[in-house]
Amino acid sequence: MDSFATLYKEALFSNVISFWENHSVDWKNGGYFSCLDRSGKIYDTDKFIWLQGRQAWTFSMLYNEVEKNPAWLNISQNGITFLEQKARNPKGKFYFSTMADGRPLVAAYNIFSDCFATMAFAQYGKATQDAHYMNLAKSTFDQILARQSNPKGKYEKKTGNRPLKGFSLPMILSNLVLELEHILDSDTVEHTLDQCIHEVMQVFRDKESGLIYENVYPDGKKSDCFDGRLLNPGHGIEAMWFMMDIAKRRQDQTLMDQAISSVLSILDYAWDPEFGGIFYFMDSKGHPPQQLEWDQKLWWVHLETLVALAKAYEHKPSAEIKSWLQKVHNYSWQHFADPENDEWFGYLNRRGEVLLDLKGGKWKGCFHVPRALYQCYQSFEKSNI
Repeated sequence: MDSFATLYKEALFSNVISFWENHSVDWKNGGYFSCLDRSGKIYDTDKFIWLQGRQAWTFSMLYNEVEKNPAWLNISQNGITFLEQKARNPKGKFYFSTMADGRPLVAAYNIFSDCFATMAFAQYGKATQDAHYMNLAKSTFDQILARQSNPKGKYEKKTGNRPLKGFSLPMILSNLVLELEHILDSDTVEHTLDQCIHEVMQVFRDKESGLIYENVYPDGKKSDCFDGRLLNPGHGIEAMWFMMDIAKRRQDQTLMDQAISSVLSILDYAWDPEFGGIFYFMDSKGHPPQQLEWDQKLWWVHLETLVALAKAYEHKPSAEIKSWLQKVHNYSWQHFADPENDEWFGYLNRRGEVLLDLKGGKWKGCFHVPRALYQCYQSFEKSNI
């Protein structure tokens, strides 16, 4: 049997990246098609800007970290040009979606498209050493920071009577600031990291249970309502490997231990004891979640868990971590990897049966699968497993 490192590395380059290279690139209009069926055939041509940024980032990252492959850089440039020229409104904010040719469909109603565009510009700027794109990444990041207290602006629907704040932005910033470290001054990097660690580990993370709440009051207190009890296990686990990266960078063993402990706590809580796999949404008190899709099993949740466990084992190997790693690995490869075509399925029902056999759509693109395979094989090589 191949080692984990060999399996994940070969899957990345012979199965996953080739799928997106062969089927997704729109050489006519720029950017990428993400709505691809099981075999890679395009079934919808709308473009979702956060997925444009994610795919441009992926190919630049591989160019920077794996191999100076000009084809990868060319694919990234195709998305970068689309992002710069067609994906922004006159104020520089990024749309949620456009038509194939770039005509906007959905306005820039939050800052998550901006976050992934920033990542893409930063990686492409590193690949090309082009100051223009580094400056574009920096200016977009500055806009994100300026809008972080009110990320939806005029599109915010809440009245303010229950002023909960969400976990998504501090989670994303935890990773984004490290992505931009080569273009930011050290004070900005360290200050942002300090804020993110505090928010993630002290505000949204419950110190007793180790679980990560999706919404809390500004002072970190819990709200006994649907949103206040909401757990998104995948978000929590993904954030913990961001914390592990920060802990490694800062040589902070306490932070590393806390992050690893939370991964194990979330898995204990969120693993489906009957059918296996990790639930999509849960209620912290065991009440019925408001999300009707709560019991589905999603690709990104399991892939981010594999990354977190791979990093946890790399930094603090134990029998418990290895057991969980084998368990999540077995489930993921048995249910999400397509035995007949390239790439992975995204959506399973609770029993682990394929719910939608698409390989990409409005929410799934060229990001979680390749990033996870890359991160995993890097950690597995260091762990020699």
